[in-house]
Formats: sequence, structure tokens, C-alpha cells
Amino acid sequence: MPYALFCDDAKVSKTYPTEANVWKHAKESGLVVDVEPKDNTPTPRRVLDVGYEIRECEPDPGENPEKNECEAREQRDFQLASGS
Repeated sequence: MPYALFCDDAKVSKTYPTEANVWKHAKESGLVVDVEPKDNTPTPRRVLDVGYEIRECEPDPGENPEKNECEAREQRDFQLASGS
């Protein structure tokens, strides 16, 4: 089942093949924050900004999650190559 990013029950991202894909795009968009653990764990844990969540969902009609991921990867590669 594909996944997308939601805010207040509204889908705010394209649909991607895996939850990990959505986490990656949320982080690139500045929506992932690290919080200090309450226990003695040495590593902060990552959470989505307030109001955001990742959910399983059906793609919109005509939407292809694999194509969305491929296009996002190509855009990232282009930005890295151009120094943006």
C-alpha cells in the first residue's frame, strides 16, 4: 500500500511507494525534527512537525507512486548536480 503525508486530515504530498520515501521527502521539506529522548538513549528520535502524519492511502486517480518517487529522485539529483 502506498503512503502520503497528511496535515489535519488533508493529503499534502504526492503518494509514494513506501513510508520511508515519505519520511525522506518530509525531511527534505524541513518537516522532520529531532527530539531529545526522555530515556537514556544517546540518539535523538525523529518526529514529524506538529500536525503532520504519514498514512497509508490510495493514490489519486491517474497517480503513479513509483513514478512520483522516480521524478523526486531525478529532481534531487539535478539539484545536487547544479549546486542548489
